[in-house]
Amino acid sequence: MTFNEGMQIDPDRVGSGGPGTGGMIALGGGAGGLILLVLALLFGGDPGSLLGQFTGAQNKPPAAMSNLPSHCKTGADANKYVDCRVALTAQSLDAVWATELPKQTGRNYVKPAVTLFSGSVGTGCGNASSAVGPFYCPADRTAYFDTSFFQELVTKFGASGGPLAQEYVVAHEVGHHIQNLLGDSGRSQRDPRGPQSGSVRTELQADCYAGLWASYADKLPAPGSNQPFLKPLTDKDIQDALSAASAVGDDRIQKAATGRVNPESWTHGAANQRRAWFLAGYQSGQVRACDTFSAADLNNPPSVRN
Repeated sequence: MTFNEGMQIDPDRVGSGGPGTGGMIALGGGAGGLILLVLALLFGGDPGSLLGQFTGAQNKPPAAMSNLPSHCKTGADANKYVDCRVALTAQSLDAVWATELPKQTGRNYVKPAVTLFSGSVGTGCGNASSAVGPFYCPADRTAYFDTSFFQELVTKFGASGGPLAQEYVVAHEVGHHIQNLLGDSGRSQRDPRGPQSGSVRTELQADCYAGLWASYADKLPAPGSNQPFLKPLTDKDIQDALSAASAVGDDRIQKAATGRVNPESWTHGAANQRRAWFLAGYQSGQVRACDTFSAADLNNPPSVRN
């Protein structure tokens, strides 16, 4: 999936962050953070101390943000540079959710902040390093990305390097923001691990919301334009997104890290589940199709028609 070249990137939509402290739990850590969590849970460690992030007695806001680099101006730049791609994906997500969230749920959409960082960053949830992967902090309503993760997703975890694989990651983290707006973020912490846990259901729902975005992103006109942000999806685009979703399945990461699979320590769901829920959102375009918390079988999302 590529952007229409003439789309204009808002230079203020994405910032870059610095150090800070906080004390809340973040959602949606990527493959790097998952590996650390898997090892901690399998071998009896404390995940919080092993990760060394999202801790701190204070709850300060993040440091001041700087704007997106000057090379990010149009959709053509988003097709070439990953930082520009994150920014324009965020704008596309804004356009879709600003329309669909009120229409489908009666709730107004409030934009999340989006921050790019390198190495480490301070957040309303605490200090985080790149090892945690992309994540969303409910305390400051911000999605955080170290763009080096996108290459790791390919080289370390075998995901596709296609654009929609990267855009899926952004959409997944904004999916956590939608959960925050709808009051569902806390469900993950009440039941933090296991194959049927609230944590797994939270992550699969964010996958479903990412699929919902994809179902509209190449059709809904961008604000002030008669064109959507993205060119029409192809079958390969969808396979790229599914490849990324599968790559960060708990079972695949556990198998690669330890040689065995332990569902009782799952926090994000199996590869086939992540694929299935992305497709549930993509094929239905409906928030109600993403109700993972009521699903009896997480391997088979219920069919919901438009």
